[in-house]
Amino acid sequence: MRLRSFGEQNIPVPVIGQGTWQMPESGKGRREAVDAIKAGIDLGMTHIDTAEMYGRAEEIVGEAIKGVDRSRLFIVSKVLPSNAGYTKTISCCERSLSRLGLDYLDCYLLHWRGGLPLSETLAAMEKLQADGKIRSFGVSNFDVEDLEEAMSCLSSGKLACNQVLYNLENRGIERRLIPMCQKNSIALVGYTPYGTVPGASSQAYKRLAAIARRHDATMRQVILAFLTRLDGTFTIPKAARLAHVVENANAGKLDLSEDDIQEIDELYPVPRRDVPLGMI
Repeated sequence: MRLRSFGEQNIPVPVIGQGTWQMPESGKGRREAVDAIKAGIDLGMTHIDTAEMYGRAEEIVGEAIKGVDRSRLFIVSKVLPSNAGYTKTISCCERSLSRLGLDYLDCYLLHWRGGLPLSETLAAMEKLQADGKIRSFGVSNFDVEDLEEAMSCLSSGKLACNQVLYNLENRGIERRLIPMCQKNSIALVGYTPYGTVPGASSQAYKRLAAIARRHDATMRQVILAFLTRLDGTFTIPKAARLAHVVENANAGKLDLSEDDIQEIDELYPVPRRDVPLGMI
């Protein structure tokens, strides 16, 4: 699994991690999800993303990482904008830590902008970092202007990452947002990387499948490799089953050629004009 420096702190983090949105919360599905996360860790996907909004996902992650060497893991969670502000952010972080069974988070994010003052929420993040409850902090679903404002609110800390929607159908962030993140050493973490998989009879499907065959890989592995080709980019596909975990992990070994990248660019071009930031 390829590692890449995450944010200004230069923490080495796997470029492909594990997302937990809509993980099964009970019964056989939950057991499979726990086992899938464990398997992902064994395969090097130690970057695990969750959030207080994701139902019982933090508890599932906590169960999966129990007994794992903490120093191997990079655990990220998020606070809802309705729970932001200074006091609530601190208390929500502590509750997330309790559900995860951890003493600290590797990164803590504001899930999206919301209506509360950014300065209060980010001051709480700086406090949490100073107190050792989080190693770093960042934001999610922030476009360029919001990111600029967030950076201007900081007094001592630095934004480590911005987590946004990024897949072949949503490449608008490559125009201004990714370059801005690269310039400021802010990791760009893409969620929902698969988007809508093209139909089997479509030209896009056939050409992506041909690229995959050239590398003895799967189409999904090609997509993940493409989305993590740029400096400072990471992705967090969800996988609640072992087969998908193995497929995702092996994408971390795939290097696309310049011809491959050019062909994908032709199939899914970057918009010619700035477009609103996508969000799910």
